[in-house]
Amino acid sequence: MTNHTLEKLELLLKAAGYRVRYEKGNFKTGACMLLSSRVIVVNKFANLESKIAAVAELARTVDIDYNLLDDKQAAFLHQLKQTTLQL
Repeated sequence: MTNHTLEKLELLLKAAGYRVRYEKGNFKTGACMLLSSRVIVVNKFANLESKIAAVAELARTVDIDYNLLDDKQAAFLHQLKQTTLQL
């Protein structure tokens, strides 16, 4: 759980056509996705672990075309989705 992990998640989502923004807000979770848009808003006041967990959960749930990703990003997304299955 480092800044590098968060950056990898951001790059993965960016390659898939999503924008990640850090904003203050009164939402309870660490991040949310705006309806019918490809914008993910992350609570900028959340701690690093919460930001990573929230963005990773959204990356698991959104529909991402593997053809848009390079090999490393596709492997990283596959690993994220496998982590969900192991829980």
